[in-house]
Amino acid sequence: MRRAIIITLAIFLSSLACAQAAEPAAREPYGIALEGFAYPYPVHLLPLVNDGEQVRMAYMDIAPAQPNGRTVVLLHGRNFPSSYWAPVIKTLSDAGYRVIVPDQIGFGKSSKPQGDLHFDTLARNTIALLDHLGIAKADIVAHSLGGMLGVRIARAYPDRIVHLALTAPIGLEDYRLYVPPTPTEKILENEDKLTADGYRKQLETNYALKLPPEQVTPFIDARFNIKGSAEYPRWLRAFVSSAQMIYREPVAHEIPLITQPTLFVMGADDHNAPGRANAPEALRAKMGQNAELAKALAARMAKGRAEVVPNTGHLVFLEASGKYNELLLGFLAAP
Repeated sequence: MRRAIIITLAIFLSSLACAQAAEPAAREPYGIALEGFAYPYPVHLLPLVNDGEQVRMAYMDIAPAQPNGRTVVLLHGRNFPSSYWAPVIKTLSDAGYRVIVPDQIGFGKSSKPQGDLHFDTLARNTIALLDHLGIAKADIVAHSLGGMLGVRIARAYPDRIVHLALTAPIGLEDYRLYVPPTPTEKILENEDKLTADGYRKQLETNYALKLPPEQVTPFIDARFNIKGSAEYPRWLRAFVSSAQMIYREPVAHEIPLITQPTLFVMGADDHNAPGRANAPEALRAKMGQNAELAKALAARMAKGRAEVVPNTGHLVFLEASGKYNELLLGFLAAP
């Protein structure tokens, strides 16, 4: 009898162990500097001081096998870690460019500051990075929010920037003309309530994504695995500060004043307009006519040009990589 009990208990414990082994282990939360989220190249950190606060700016620095003597700085968007530039990094590196890929303060693997974010501060940080690396002049390739920052850098430091390639930039219109001010606490509340499924639908809708779902999942992970971090509230406030920066610090009026050769590469289906959901319904349809806005702005610039890629959304460099690479390399090679 005792032997039978022992055998039964052994079978039970063995079954329990197998069941536990079959269950996937709980995923460790990412840190708010995306600890646990892999980048495609080594990440370095540059100490900076922003508004009296000590911060560290993360960046990748990729050297080409056969240098052409040129450097390109890639500027990321608001909802994406700079790792999403990986295909463009390879294209540029293969063409001989040194590629510098920072995470702006408040984003990715960089520090999340206590204070508000400002484009002027991010611009100074980016130039400080070039100074640290001994780079006198560079080309800028920017996406989404990075396009607004690229405009500010080109205007504030015209002698440092050779070419400016704006990839599906936002900020081609002044969103304050359509959207009333929204309190920071309200945005915090809305962002905190957002679910992973809701965020995926938000990206698919706002950005007219043409990517397969599995290619979007890393963006979902980068946003939602952070929620398990003890410092998540600080990350969330920095993320919301970036939304207020977009709204409060428009650059549309500066774009026609840019003197450097400038290329807009727009997805024909990209009608992204930050804050549209908070605009009066009668005004929403007028927002986000991005391809037309880019063409109109390019026509007012000394050296502007706009290219619209059909059947493509906000992530044009991932959705139409062949056409995008062709346009980008041709533009950078031109005087």
